[in-house]
Amino acid sequence: MFKKITFALAAAAALTLTTGTAMAQASKPPVRVVVPWAAGGTVDFAARQLSQKLNEQTGRNYFVDNKAGGSGTIGTSNALKSPADGTTVLFFEASYATLPAIFSKLPWDHDKDFAPVGSVIETPMVLVVPANSPFKTVQDLIDFAKKNPGKLNFGSGGVASTPHLTAELFKNAAGIDIVHIPFKGGGDALLGVMAGSADMLFTAAPTALPHVKNGKVRVLGHSGAQAYPALPGVPTVADAGKLKGFAFNNWYGLAFPKDTPADVVNQLNADVAKAFADPALRDRFVQQGAAIALSSPDAFGKLVRDESKRLTDVSRQAGIKPE
Repeated sequence: MFKKITFALAAAAALTLTTGTAMAQASKPPVRVVVPWAAGGTVDFAARQLSQKLNEQTGRNYFVDNKAGGSGTIGTSNALKSPADGTTVLFFEASYATLPAIFSKLPWDHDKDFAPVGSVIETPMVLVVPANSPFKTVQDLIDFAKKNPGKLNFGSGGVASTPHLTAELFKNAAGIDIVHIPFKGGGDALLGVMAGSADMLFTAAPTALPHVKNGKVRVLGHSGAQAYPALPGVPTVADAGKLKGFAFNNWYGLAFPKDTPADVVNQLNADVAKAFADPALRDRFVQQGAAIALSSPDAFGKLVRDESKRLTDVSRQAGIKPE
């Protein structure tokens, strides 16, 4: 009889706990995580992995809403014009910094209409050439380009895209003349390198890694400032090409609409830090070629503004005129 009573009490306690947890979850409005790109890409993968972990640890429903188009402006505008109540957050990456180079007028204030939460991960851009390319090193490529100005070309996912501007930074640092060939997207540009219609390409590391490993492209270096664990033995472009100061990392982070309360911003920043304290989540990102790069809201805001200025300056030097 005692055992039956004990079991009944335990079952009732468990039911109360489950009901209480469900009610607590229901009392928290869901959070829409806007990704301004189509599903399936690196940004989408990162947003979904992080959202899943936030769901588990906070009991709140974080769900990804892909709003692609307009070089990222459609989703970005949608997120930054949403109510500043903590229920909509933008998950974006370094291409945000290139938008002033593409558009003379944006549907939000590029510098003021976002409340930065913090950076999450970063990935270097990887310099790849066709598998049968005569270039075995970054220095080989630079030496040929200097002797043959205008004969080499580089692909990108479009004018003023992150791969395009990374290549322009490389071009300026090396003092070489190489010709830009814009493709319809990053995937097409990589296919162009595989087919030999583009001599070289800077592309996101997670995008390139599978094709580097299966031998479809050759990697010469990466744009980071230090060793890259996902590609052991692959040098930085700066070291391999003797290009002091050349570095660019594709960063990913979160931002709320402006006027979102500081306590809401700081809470999400803390929740993200707690999520990445989980070794399983960290390993998942590292295996995909990303480095964990958490930051404070202020530090991330400064990064976004500094990168926007730097990449806008690069685009002007390249003769890119905003539409």
